Amino acid sequence: MTLLPKVLLIVVALGLSACNNPDRYGAGGAGGAGGDGMGAGIDTTGLGDPNNPASIAYFNQTVGDKVLFAVDQSSLSDTARGILAGQAQWLQANPGYAIIIEGHADEQGTREYNLALGARRASAVQNFLIAQGIPATRMRTISYGKERPIEACSQEACYAQNRRAVTVLSAGAGV
Repeated sequence: MTLLPKVLLIVVALGLSACNNPDRYGAGGAGGAGGDGMGAGIDTTGLGDPNNPASIAYFNQTVGDKVLFAVDQSSLSDTARGILAGQAQWLQANPGYAIIIEGHADEQGTREYNLALGARRASAVQNFLIAQGIPATRMRTISYGKERPIEACSQEACYAQNRRAVTVLSAGAGV
């Protein structure tokens, strides 16, 4: 038997062995009643209800999940600081959530420059939230640079929406 069939057999065997416990998340599968306790203290019945102050939808729509930046800047504007102060208050009231701070840039500039700029933007948000009393252990940052635009056109109105940092909630106090 040559090497390729052996490798394929091993890959297939490993793939099948990964499927050997269909009830690994408890009753009902992922998110079922017998889960592993992830997200303890979080009201999962209202995660999508914008009227529930402890919900992700409320955070995104009422508190605000993103802040915008000026061209080639990672410093926070007064508007951004106001939104982030609201995020810090919400996070203090809802300790069962951790966050991922995504840094983004517009399509102008090189990929490398925009990844670095996105990282600086995410870091600026993280540092502000830490200064507001949110533990660093509840946060993680990532930069997408210009790879994930929310507006796709070559006009300033689109560029302005893409120069942002987004706070993404996740269940569990550690990311």
